[in-house]
Amino acid sequence: MSQTQQLSPDTVDAHDSEERARLPAMLRGWRGKCPSCGGGQLLHGYLKVNDDCAACRQEFHHHRADDGPAYLTILLVGHLLAPGLHIAFVVWRPEPLTLFTIFAVGCTALSLYLLPRLKGAMIGFQWAKRMGGFGGTT
Repeated sequence: MSQTQQLSPDTVDAHDSEERARLPAMLRGWRGKCPSCGGGQLLHGYLKVNDDCAACRQEFHHHRADDGPAYLTILLVGHLLAPGLHIAFVVWRPEPLTLFTIFAVGCTALSLYLLPRLKGAMIGFQWAKRMGGFGGTT
């Protein structure tokens, strides 16, 4: 569609209502890429979200990930490491300081790995479901 053509309300409604694929958008967000095109970077730094995509100009400034990635990180890390902690204690009975050290490092490393990826996946989910400002015509 050329720049001189104006979108009619019917065309805009049809464009806004077309379904976006949720899983590919979340996977692109998990990799830190734009959920729309997969080309540009979603994050810069560790958790800072870019204002827009350098490749397709999709705006990201209106995302609402907030505390969701942190809660998901805590949920996943707890559910992954708690059984391991129990099994290690029952099977090998290591010294408490040794057990603490190993699982503290594992918990920290897993949390640092998951947090930006879960933030990207959550922004990809918001984009796919047209939540917040992702549903408008920008």
